[in-house]
Amino acid sequence: MDPNASPRKMRILSYVMTRIPSFKRRQLQELENERLHQPSALPETYTELSQRESYTEMAERVAHLTEDDILANIRAVVVEVSQIRSVIKTLGERPDPETVEMARSRYAEAESPFAVQFDEITLSEQEMEVVEKRKRAAKREMQMYRALISLDEMHETYSKLLVVAERRLNKLYDTSKAAGKLSKIDKKVSSMLPTIAEEVKEEMADILEDALMNGVERIDLSYRQLPFVPEAFGKLRTLVSLDLSSNKLSALPDSLAGLAMLEELNVSTNLFESLPESIGALQLLKILNVSSNKLTSLPDGICKCRSLVQFDASLNKIGNLPANIGYELVTLRKLLMPLNKLRCLPTSIGEMTSLQILDVHFNELKGLPYSIGKLTKLVVLNVSSNFNDLTCLPDTIGNLTNLRELDICNNQIQELPVTFGRLENLTRLSVEHNPLEVPPPEVVAEGVEAVKVYMSKRLYDLIVEEEQMMISEREEQAEAGWFMSLFFGPVSGPGSSYPYLTHRL
Repeated sequence: MDPNASPRKMRILSYVMTRIPSFKRRQLQELENERLHQPSALPETYTELSQRESYTEMAERVAHLTEDDILANIRAVVVEVSQIRSVIKTLGERPDPETVEMARSRYAEAESPFAVQFDEITLSEQEMEVVEKRKRAAKREMQMYRALISLDEMHETYSKLLVVAERRLNKLYDTSKAAGKLSKIDKKVSSMLPTIAEEVKEEMADILEDALMNGVERIDLSYRQLPFVPEAFGKLRTLVSLDLSSNKLSALPDSLAGLAMLEELNVSTNLFESLPESIGALQLLKILNVSSNKLTSLPDGICKCRSLVQFDASLNKIGNLPANIGYELVTLRKLLMPLNKLRCLPTSIGEMTSLQILDVHFNELKGLPYSIGKLTKLVVLNVSSNFNDLTCLPDTIGNLTNLRELDICNNQIQELPVTFGRLENLTRLSVEHNPLEVPPPEVVAEGVEAVKVYMSKRLYDLIVEEEQMMISEREEQAEAGWFMSLFFGPVSGPGSSYPYLTHRL
């Protein structure tokens, strides 16, 4: 990423930056210091941040503060935490790691000057015009990738700031208590928790009242630390979109089945271990996001959500899909199931005739069903990173004539299906980290078109070989028939075969 790039040249980032509260330079420096002293890790597994000040040192410093000073400090940090959470919410949903990694890779590829390859070539004016258009297109593409990468980096920065601020709050409270300064105000600080809970209840009550009075269609309750959803939400008959992501929910009330007009439901990044069967009552639901939970299976009731167009269940522990899911969700266009524990896909998946994107990377798939060849509208298929489990692809994959992107990286595939050459619209193929023998590495290195040509020729050669075998076999049968007729005479009946030879024809 270009550190000198001006945010003013990127409209999306410029807008986001104007919405972000300012933070003191000290806070950003503290974050940088912490980053330099700790290994990289996922947010869920952060190691303890480096200690800038021991508890003893802080306790000694806090001992000289008055109770009002302590409360003021605590309130200041609470405001800081609130500001950072507001920033994260303003940034919107964080891009998924795979998309960011792809953007980084393509940005790196596009970063080299486009015109280098034309420096030593004399081009006509028409050719130069084509080159300039491609250069402008490449520049726009780089700007998009840069914006996406920047957005992810901002999410990372403010997420770490949030961790630092929350720990500073806890540390300040604990050391103040250890220094004996909270004897009189301990109850006041402790009472903040039920007060916050009451505030949440009041906020929920206000939202419900407003929704019932005014027929609200969209409600966003993300990033509220909600432990539950009130049953009264089921009375919001006009609700079209409900966002409950990034909370502490472990269950949905059955009353949600009453949301007859609901089209979008986001319950990602919560603590769900299961979904209620009543979810099937949401007949108009088009977009469902249950990613980043603890789901081990999906209820059969989800098959009744027949209006679903997009379903994201990534980053769970799902071991299998309902057997009839394909027969019911025939309008589904996008199915995202990466980072689960799927061992197989149901045969019924071939009935999802509207499906355009199927992502099942990072699972435990041992193969794909032959019925996958029925997905003639499929544009993107990602079965990468199933590692030792996935060893081959079915020949029916050649029927996916609209397929444009295929990713089979990090598997144990030795040979592409003989029908591979039929994928006439395929423009992007990733086969890295497979013990691939057919086609050979030198063909793969030439690109996807070379692979299609090689596999088409291979199919042609196999067909010719099979026809030659059939001709030879018929000639042998004819000779055997002539020889047998010398002893037994011609055999009556349909055809010229003998009873004991019919199984060869």
